[in-house]
Amino acid sequence: MPNSSFFRSSKPVRATATKSANLSSNALAALFVFHVASLYPLLYRLERRGWLRGRWVEKNGQRRRRYYRLTRQGRRVLASQLRGWHEFVVGINRITEAENA
Repeated sequence: MPNSSFFRSSKPVRATATKSANLSSNALAALFVFHVASLYPLLYRLERRGWLRGRWVEKNGQRRRRYYRLTRQGRRVLASQLRGWHEFVVGINRITEAENA
């Protein structure tokens, strides 16, 4: 199963164009392909569903940034999705192993 520690982190994830591009091209490239322009609508949608909580942080001389954190409900949804994904991968592995036997 893919390492999902990025998604389980209790630390806030700063969503900026640079950070988003780095995530898509580095750590998550093998798992997800997405465009930076589609990241923000996704984050807002997850926030509306109550799965993420975002907060703006402003510092002098810097652009304001939005930090996101998984909510309790978001962690439950994530756990369910991970279980479903794991079951899917196990099923696919069984199929491909049977074909190669």
